[in-house]
Amino acid sequence: MLNKNKNLKLYYSIGEVAQMFNVAESLLRYWEGEFPTIKPKKVGKGVRQYSKDDIEAIRLVYHLVKEQGMTLSGAREVIHHSKDGTTSRLEIITRLESVRDQLQSLNKALNELV
Repeated sequence: MLNKNKNLKLYYSIGEVAQMFNVAESLLRYWEGEFPTIKPKKVGKGVRQYSKDDIEAIRLVYHLVKEQGMTLSGAREVIHHSKDGTTSRLEIITRLESVRDQLQSLNKALNELV
């Protein structure tokens, strides 16, 4: 799953982004061709630099394809027709997962006290 500590740099290498999502670099390059919202900056010799916007676009594709099990064409259709609604749902899911993790940590700490 996604490493949530991604707000520290302006640009990330393809290797760093692949590691964030635990996917192969080749999958990111493939998604770049399939989803126009993923458009990393290319510098010398085709080296990709991913911005925070690129990472958010990848996060949405990852959610739809890997977590929701959609096909690429289905994910493209959802992104095309309701990107804002899908992004909002994804943000809510991400926040809820964070709250769940915090509650589990608190529960574990409380159980250790008993």
